[in-house]
Amino acid sequence: MPARRPTRTALAAVAVALLSATATACGDTGGLQGSGATPTAVSPARLWPDLRPAASPAYPYDVATRAVVKGVAVPGDDIRRVDPLDVVEAEIAAHPDDYGSKGAYHATVDRMKECRPGGDKARCPLLKPYYRDLTGDGRADLTLGFRLYPTNQTAVRVYTVENHRLVQVLADNDAILGVELAGRALIERSPADISGYEYRTTWVWDPGQRAMTFSRDEYLHTGGGRHSKKPSTPSPSPAPSSSSSLSSPSSPSSSAADSYASAR
Repeated sequence: MPARRPTRTALAAVAVALLSATATACGDTGGLQGSGATPTAVSPARLWPDLRPAASPAYPYDVATRAVVKGVAVPGDDIRRVDPLDVVEAEIAAHPDDYGSKGAYHATVDRMKECRPGGDKARCPLLKPYYRDLTGDGRADLTLGFRLYPTNQTAVRVYTVENHRLVQVLADNDAILGVELAGRALIERSPADISGYEYRTTWVWDPGQRAMTFSRDEYLHTGGGRHSKKPSTPSPSPAPSSSSSLSSPSSPSSSAADSYASAR
């Protein structure tokens, strides 16, 4: 932007002056030493320019999910006053195909009973809630996680408040190594099927879609072995279906010790 060019010019001038001073100082102690020839720059080569471009994606992927949570009030529009247990139970009630007796996550229902007073806290699948402004409206949003039994997956959810209603703006299920909040982004770490590697998926707030949208998927080497092995976890399952999905295709690690029950 033109308005910032003077600042950039000034900073560049300062950098040049510092480099000149550094070069002078180095010269005083024996002179600069060459590090060899600079490799020749190679421009990108476009392959198969006549290849017919694909007209559709190889497979569908949810890039954004948005749905009003029914049956859960937000006292004073303060999301911290919403009981996370009520939020999860509302999801269970809204998605019987996922949480019913024949659903993929049917065992979650019985485990949720342990989150109530008198239950076995170690068996409660609900993790500690976290509050941070991810939407940029100056108010805290709610990040929830809960285990999806009998699978080894974890549900990651983000909620905000709009027009006095609780709105889900991110829903993702995956085998989770850890979750991080960085600024207004949520980053999920998941195991890869090759040892020494992991997946990192980033979700960021999209003002246009009013939801946390899929932004980046990375396959990173984290150290250790590089040999192939059979996947120890099933492929990620899509989040519970919702008619409010915007398209077709979610802090801290999910350990029982970090359960919601122990945090209350």
